[in-house]
Amino acid sequence: QVHMVESGGGLVQEGGSLRLSCAASGRTFSSDAMGWFRQAPGKEREFVGGVGHTGATAYADSVRGRFTISRDNFKNMVYLQMNNLKPEDTAVYYCAARIGLAVARHRAEYAYWGQGTQVTVSS
Repeated sequence: QVHMVESGGGLVQEGGSLRLSCAASGRTFSSDAMGWFRQAPGKEREFVGGVGHTGATAYADSVRGRFTISRDNFKNMVYLQMNNLKPEDTAVYYCAARIGLAVARHRAEYAYWGQGTQVTVSS
């Protein structure tokens, strides 16, 4: 059974940083693309960024240059380093795994999801 568990969320002031982690188990994810999504209250879940099986990354325009995604295939972990956080980054953040090599931006492409971790940025 596949499990994905996010951690590292919390409350941070505008301009601060947080590092989210996602621990995956139940299958070998080294050949999968891993993504991060977020969902703010009253809004659709949106793509934040992702990392392919080779380590190639893609980001949403709203976070490019501030967020960095990395992965550790030996540990089955994915990370989201978030710097210069803004109040509009406030959301529940989800990690997801896509059975495929490349990052996709559409949530329907991802087969496995974590339960999410709350990130709140105060102004």
